[in-house]
Amino acid sequence: MSVFLAQNSYGKSRVRLVKVERGEGRHDVFDLTVDVALEGDFETAHTEGDNSLLYATDTMKNSVYALARQGPVDPPEAFALRLARHFLERVPHAGRVHVSIAQHPWDRIQADGGAHPTAFRRAGEERRLARVSATREAVGVEAGVEEMTVLKTAQSGFEGFMRDDLTTLRETADRLFATAVRATWRFNRDDVDWNASWTASRQALLATFATHDSLSVQHTLFAMGQAVLEARAEVDEVSLSLPNKHHLLVDLAPFGLDNPNEVFISTTEPFGLIEATVVREADLY
Repeated sequence: MSVFLAQNSYGKSRVRLVKVERGEGRHDVFDLTVDVALEGDFETAHTEGDNSLLYATDTMKNSVYALARQGPVDPPEAFALRLARHFLERVPHAGRVHVSIAQHPWDRIQADGGAHPTAFRRAGEERRLARVSATREAVGVEAGVEEMTVLKTAQSGFEGFMRDDLTTLRETADRLFATAVRATWRFNRDDVDWNASWTASRQALLATFATHDSLSVQHTLFAMGQAVLEARAEVDEVSLSLPNKHHLLVDLAPFGLDNPNEVFISTTEPFGLIEATVVREADLY
């Protein structure tokens, strides 16, 4: 039997990095998780046990820390580009480099009537995302957000869906809509004001979620992606994943009480998962 090695990659995952930028009287904290992966001519390591072409994953980890010391890590898109170019330079037989970064936010503690310059609190589970996929000929950059947990108590319903003998879900024009948004967007160039673009794209997602008259999760997902594309010319594609964090109305009738859409039980499993990608019309051809 003849066998051969197909696609392969390797790298270092979950490299934890915290950098403090110490300004005059004020510090800034950047908390990142970095993943690095290389694709290229590494076949002999698999087929012959020849490690001579392997760039050690420990060296990849050290590179993250060294480059963090040598320059800024914010915005994460720019740091990911620096890392990708570093690995392409250091590993000539690597054909493609992937760098993914999740940025964990910290808020300043409010003290003495204002934001403290050197004390922080963890801001929750929401994370900013950046991803670079680079070759020597081209580079692709994506940004995004995950675990952006949102909830609305109005302007949400689900009616007119298919029914059969196994359907028990009731139609409703007034339900709670909660989700933990994961959204990534692809740029059409790499000379972007990354922080301004990310902030505006995130705000477009949030504002649309809040104001959209939602006939379904799918309906609002498309509106959110469309809003980012309309707001940001440098973005060509938005991919969204919206798990439906169900809130079920509690039956209070056994206790002689009504429940005018006020008391709910929050469930974690099972949940609906709605995912789609929204692109500009030109990208369809």
